[in-house]
Amino acid sequence: MVCDIVKKQLVLPEDTSVTAQSTFSALGRILSTPYSSLPIASFVEIVMGLEEAFGITVEEDNAHSITTVQDAADLIEKLVEAKTT
Repeated sequence: MVCDIVKKQLVLPEDTSVTAQSTFSALGRILSTPYSSLPIASFVEIVMGLEEAFGITVEEDNAHSITTVQDAADLIEKLVEAKTT
């Protein structure tokens, strides 16, 4: 589900593969932006989409630790667990 949200938020082409190992810097290069990595505005959109989808809040400190889609999934799992306990 996280991969699908990332792909949707970035409006990536349908044939683009987004996996747990995908890095956000590599996804930024797919967008053909002048940046060497994902623009901060795009990253913020991804985080907001994940927050909405999972009913969580990602603090700025936690967001800075996300470099791969798996990092995002792990953080979401941790935040969802914390929310339910």
